[in-house]
Amino acid sequence: MTSIDSLHPRFGRAALLMIEFVNEWLATDGKLHRLMERNRAAFDDSVAVAQRVLHAARAIDMPVLHATLKLSPDYRELGACDFGLRGAIQRAGTWKSADDGWRFHPDFAPAADEFVVEGRSGSSAFADSNLEGLMKANGITRLFVAGYATHVCVESTMRAAHDLGYEPVIVIDATAAFSPAQQEHFVEHVAHHFGRLVSGDTFVNLMNPQTAEKSA
Repeated sequence: MTSIDSLHPRFGRAALLMIEFVNEWLATDGKLHRLMERNRAAFDDSVAVAQRVLHAARAIDMPVLHATLKLSPDYRELGACDFGLRGAIQRAGTWKSADDGWRFHPDFAPAADEFVVEGRSGSSAFADSNLEGLMKANGITRLFVAGYATHVCVESTMRAAHDLGYEPVIVIDATAAFSPAQQEHFVEHVAHHFGRLVSGDTFVNLMNPQTAEKSA
């Protein structure tokens, strides 16, 4: 786990990316909410940690970006494929623009001065979206990440950020996978190849104006 000392910005600017804090995951009637049943306690804990992380970032005016997935009713963005995540989304009927699942949950609604990622069409928050453009325009080089699911969209975003030359830092207890085994695999065998891990407590301490510089 990364320490506070190694997280003080050395170049550029840091931002917080909140991936899919939306009704699909957080509302009890969300289509994806049930997928967390095998990891319910950790998922519930991750929501509480994410709230603290978001509050801490806002307290020092760190840039915050919010990513959801909003697709056409006919899923034209996904193409004619029936495999992988593109097929699974269509079979599950998730993320349709006409439904409420893609909308941000009230507990995590973007503030007026925060960024909402637009155009996304894949598991990575960078896929076909304006995320990198927002980062470049605002001088962001380090990306703290929270969200769902760890082994799918969080991991995909981490890999993409790394390969694009950015520094991803996953706030690991502000994420959750479908099972403890999936979360452990990401922590033990994946994350170190592409970035860093930090706990929610470490993030909050780093954001404390008494102990950390502002992100700007």
